[in-house]
Order: sequence, then C-alpha cells, then structure tokens
Amino acid sequence: MSDYNWCHGPACHKSHTLDRVRGVKGSKVLRTRKIAQNQWNKGTVWSVFCSQGCWNDFMNAHWSEFMALHPRTECLETPIQDPKKITHTTSYGYTYINTEIKEVDNA
Repeated sequence: MSDYNWCHGPACHKSHTLDRVRGVKGSKVLRTRKIAQNQWNKGTVWSVFCSQGCWNDFMNAHWSEFMALHPRTECLETPIQDPKKITHTTSYGYTYINTEIKEVDNA
C-alpha cells in the first residue's frame, strides 16, 4: 500500500499555488497534490482531499451520483423525552429560555 493518495478534487491540478508547480525550466506543469497517509487523516475524507475547496468541488460535481447510490426512502427519527423549558434571569435583569432536549436511553 502506498503512503500517499492523490487528491480527488476535480480542479486540484488547476489551482495556482507554488507547491503544485512541477517540471524543469521551460516545461512546467501544475500537478495534483499528494496526501500523506497518517493517523490524523486515517479513515476520513482528508485522506483523499487536500483541502475543503477540493472536497466541495468533488461533492458539487458528483452529489447526484452519490444520492443515486445511497437514496433515503424514509425519514429518520430519534425518540426523545418531553422537552423542558428552563428560564434564566441574568444579573442585568434579562430573562431568556433554554429548551433542554434529552434522547431516550434505551440501554
């Protein structure tokens, strides 16, 4: 297995940054970034994308294919307890309400 992956961003090789410039004088190219595989990015999108921009470009180009592979045919629900309203008054006399929502523990 390689210690590096190439960025999957469709326009990664078009970004004008110095770390992408490769080649000899007179024959320069912009190259896709290599991503080192390490504990920090293991098993995450950052093992195949060099930046948030490249990830966004990929998702904008391929989101419909992904939805076709993984359609959601029904809604998801999480059981909760009845929400509790908690009223707080600050030392300046302002009152605000927090709503506390707890999930049901089915353990």
